[in-house]
Amino acid sequence: MPLQDDEKKNLHDKLRHIEAVVMDVDGTMTDGAMYFGANGEVMKRFSVRDGMGITLLQRAGIRTAIVTSENSPIVISRAAKLKIERVVLGSRNKKRAIIELSEQLGTILGNIAYIGDDVNDADPMRLCGVSACPSDAVATIRDIADFICTSEGGKGAVREFAEAILIAQGKSITLPESW
Repeated sequence: MPLQDDEKKNLHDKLRHIEAVVMDVDGTMTDGAMYFGANGEVMKRFSVRDGMGITLLQRAGIRTAIVTSENSPIVISRAAKLKIERVVLGSRNKKRAIIELSEQLGTILGNIAYIGDDVNDADPMRLCGVSACPSDAVATIRDIADFICTSEGGKGAVREFAEAILIAQGKSITLPESW
């Protein structure tokens, strides 16, 4: 159901105060698929557009973090490439992880945005100031999200949410020629 005008204004006001964005990985930064090779190696597919969205957030002074239940070196590699400040792997209590991140980042929970796609993201979504999900998130998560992306997980949802935050804050969604 589309947001009503007063709901849009309220969301816009919340987005203006976001200081940090915390992201789930599988199904949010990726399409949720895991590719297994014959020798057991795992690969994940990430969107470069989502990566640019993360870069735009960081250039605008918005801090970024990952909280995932997976314990994957692939996530560490992706986070390092994107210069994501904080990474929590193997989390079985994402709510507690968000509280700890809030303390580490020195920001209140109301100024943190969270994007996730599945039932283990529900508690952090309820805790943070703004919650978002990809369009293909499970129904339970779509029901509680403040912002439902039109894009699917791993296919631009993170970028879409990043741009919504930047636009609400009057910050650029482009880069200078030399960056």
